[in-house]
Amino acid sequence: MQLLGIGSRIDHNEFGKGVVTNVTSKHYWVTFMDNGLETIDIGSEFEVIEACEDEVDSVSFAEVESSLVHILKRWSDVTEIVPIAEKWKGGKLIMEPGDTNLQGKELPIDSFFHKITMVRDRLRVMEQKINSSSNLDEQEKIDLQQYITRSYGSLTTFNVLFKLKSQQFVGQKSK
Repeated sequence: MQLLGIGSRIDHNEFGKGVVTNVTSKHYWVTFMDNGLETIDIGSEFEVIEACEDEVDSVSFAEVESSLVHILKRWSDVTEIVPIAEKWKGGKLIMEPGDTNLQGKELPIDSFFHKITMVRDRLRVMEQKINSSSNLDEQEKIDLQQYITRSYGSLTTFNVLFKLKSQQFVGQKSK
């Protein structure tokens, strides 16, 4: 099947004659003389009156944007915004030493949560660097990956602070 370029003219059995004004990976956007703008599936039935063979980027802007966001999240130090669970907002963490002669420490739970998420993000970056390393053999990568997984497991105690379950720590799954 030939992919039509922008400017191609077609005759559609339902909408009549029109001109292709945009192309995505799955649809033609066609401006029809009698019916205005319609989207039709690339594989649908129509007669080609005149085909323009312009180079067509069959990937939509939304698909490019989604891919770019995924790549940036995966390979950069840019961190996502991770919301704290509502019940902890504005709260404080109080640490009391066992020795009553020593002074305790109090800090905003939001600050503590931020530090926890930074540890998680740095573990993720380390994981990506290990997986993409050309200096490590596969067994070394597996061994280091297991240490990271165990680290995530050690941090699952803090999952109660996360608003979204999808952003929580996940350790080694039991078999």
